[in-house]
Amino acid sequence: MLRFDPFSDMDAWARGMLTGSAAGTARTPKFMPLDLYKVDDHYMLVADLPGADPGSIDVSVDNGVLTLSAQRSAPSDEGVQWLASERFSGTYRRQVTLGDSIDSAGISARYDNGVLTVTIPVAEKAKPRRIEVESHNSSQAIETGTVT
Repeated sequence: MLRFDPFSDMDAWARGMLTGSAAGTARTPKFMPLDLYKVDDHYMLVADLPGADPGSIDVSVDNGVLTLSAQRSAPSDEGVQWLASERFSGTYRRQVTLGDSIDSAGISARYDNGVLTVTIPVAEKAKPRRIEVESHNSSQAIETGTVT
């Protein structure tokens, strides 16, 4: 019995887009997995960049968009007969939109053991603050007038 599923092509396409299997070649990076969380008065973005060339890592902010990119060089194919090739090479790139509450001038980044850690501080204007309430303890006379 032949079963017709009109959504199978759409499902395969969506699955490929979500898992990255539809993009790039077998030796091209498909995505850069990352974690993003908030600690006190700053955000931490931690991205996996295994084997990335440290000099190729670029972190930039332009018009409220944080862009991470890195390059992983491929080994030479000269005289090599590949039996398995599962390690990606090429360019990794990821963009994250930042809100207005970010101090983009204070962003810092560190690359250690294949992990890129970006510290994103919250702007002073966006930090919660306590507002002092003033009190006048002097008695004030209220003038009342009669309207005629």
